[in-house]
Amino acid sequence: MNSYLLWIPLLPLLGFLLNGLGRNHLSKNATATIGAGMVFLSFVLSGFAFGQMLALSHADPGANHTQVFYPFDLLRIPAFTIPFALRVDHLTVLFLLIITGIGFLIHLYSAAYMKEETPPHFARFFAYLNLFVFSMLVLVMGDNFVIMFFGWEGVGLCSYLLIGFWFKNTAYNAAAKKAFVMNRIGDLGFLLAIFWLLMKLGSVNYGDVFGQLGTQLTPTDITAVTLLLFVGAMGKSAQIPLYTWLPDAMAGPTPVSALIHAATMVTAGIYMIARSNVLYSLAPLTQTIVAITGLATALFAATIALRQNDIKKVLAYSTVSQLGYMFLGLGVGAYTGAVFHVMTHAFFKALLFLGAGSVIHAMHHEQDILKMGNLRKYMPITHITFLLACLAIAGIPPFSGFFSKDEILVAAYLANPLYYYLGVAGALMTAFYMFRLYSLTFRGDFRGTKEQAHHLHESPVPMTIPLVVLAILSVVGGFIGIPAVFAADAHWLEHFLAPVFRRGAAHVSEGAHHLSHSQELIMMGVVTLLILLVIVFSVRKYSTYTAGEENPSGLARVLYNKWYVDELYQSLFVQPLHQLGGFFKNFTEPKIIDGAVNGIGKLVSYGSRQIRLVQSGQVGSYLLIMILAIVVFFLVWFNDLHLQRFFQKYF
Repeated sequence: MNSYLLWIPLLPLLGFLLNGLGRNHLSKNATATIGAGMVFLSFVLSGFAFGQMLALSHADPGANHTQVFYPFDLLRIPAFTIPFALRVDHLTVLFLLIITGIGFLIHLYSAAYMKEETPPHFARFFAYLNLFVFSMLVLVMGDNFVIMFFGWEGVGLCSYLLIGFWFKNTAYNAAAKKAFVMNRIGDLGFLLAIFWLLMKLGSVNYGDVFGQLGTQLTPTDITAVTLLLFVGAMGKSAQIPLYTWLPDAMAGPTPVSALIHAATMVTAGIYMIARSNVLYSLAPLTQTIVAITGLATALFAATIALRQNDIKKVLAYSTVSQLGYMFLGLGVGAYTGAVFHVMTHAFFKALLFLGAGSVIHAMHHEQDILKMGNLRKYMPITHITFLLACLAIAGIPPFSGFFSKDEILVAAYLANPLYYYLGVAGALMTAFYMFRLYSLTFRGDFRGTKEQAHHLHESPVPMTIPLVVLAILSVVGGFIGIPAVFAADAHWLEHFLAPVFRRGAAHVSEGAHHLSHSQELIMMGVVTLLILLVIVFSVRKYSTYTAGEENPSGLARVLYNKWYVDELYQSLFVQPLHQLGGFFKNFTEPKIIDGAVNGIGKLVSYGSRQIRLVQSGQVGSYLLIMILAIVVFFLVWFNDLHLQRFFQKYF
């Protein structure tokens, strides 16, 4: 392995150490330069690695050009060895570019967005961002499930620190704790899967696990391991029922929302299943569960987004919904399509969140879209880039989201037509709520205060440059995955990732049928037409603010209150656990635990006081005790001897 590849994760770690240790001494410019600069250098090295992988792929098409760096053993015992090993292959370099590229743009944006923070907290923020990027890079570069788990836990820790960055606000701390606890629920499943593999194989290295599927791992083992891994993915990637932490993660600064929701933390579950595609392709039951869970999440989150008025909450539920589509793709074996949607989603969702941050910055931290309107007049760059992102997420050709979402929907249709029709319904809802958000924010009349109107302005250049770059990627990013219906062999991404997904795709494609080009074109055309009609309807309905949005009733009220799922969880889990904790605190601890400890102490003290009376100083008493002791000894010895003879005789 080329030694420079090791610096890809080490540079953000170095940025974390420099900003963290120097937070009281570094200026804001120095802090931002270190934070963004380290991630940019990591991006450059990732670009070199990507170029090297491209050259190898051209020289030997179809071969798996994996490089593994194995510096030392993390754990070595007689039963098994866990190496600290990093790998770079076709899937890894793609994620490296996404993580470092989007991460750098978010760091650049943060330099202007967080400028009001005092130097210690400003540096602390960039230190957390750098540590987040480092952890995500370790996650995708690990050559075994334990190294992946290290990165997995690292991004979980950093999400807790970043969501609760403004720790003086109790509500923000509660959101951070909620994210931390719900992720730990999923992480338990991941840990159990690791233990299962160690028990069965004595190894968690990808090569050992994926190479012994037909020998050491039975179908039952494969199903159990994949289900446990999926539990971990459900927590990290916010799938039903472990999704409620993600909308609450909006408590963190807006750049954090972009980092968590776009290219890093929430895509970890997608990466894990894509990396384990060979396992999942041999577990049809698990694949069905993954597909159904993803589809249910996509639809459920989309319904909630229809009636949210907080600009970041709409985007948060949109992220949950889009993650559902990715899991649908994984469940039906469209691994390339799921990874493709990870990439395009990183472009337009990061753009949407950073655009929302630009709006919030201009509105003096106002996030209610019902109090906005006509911002296109004051923020032309934010407006046009936000519009392009909305078109991309809605799936309008030729924007990036069209190609990736279409690939997932076609694969879903081939697996089960019902998946397809429900997926289309989710896509129509996506178009509706995104253009409701766009219209209420940028069209119509301004509905804020006069003071807000007086201060409305476009964001500074460090904030608009990332918007422009991401807008360009949102427009053209989909062309690396042009389907065969438009041009044969034009799906570059499919060919590039083929060495990673070949074995998994081979198992899925057995017995599968395919659509004709005419069928696929008709389906694309019909869906696109329906989406355009929904967009026109949404824009016309919400370009002019209508009364009653603040007080929804009926089903609209249910959607506004997010189907009351948080209240349900509060009643079923949180309150009973608090009551149980109160019982332990008020009864078990003082009465039983403390009572037992204090009782033993009192018993020892009382016994000591009584036994000391034996030391009377009278020789006659000592002789009597000695004789009694000898008698007891002989009685015990005699009984033991008889018992021994009895057992020898009869048993």
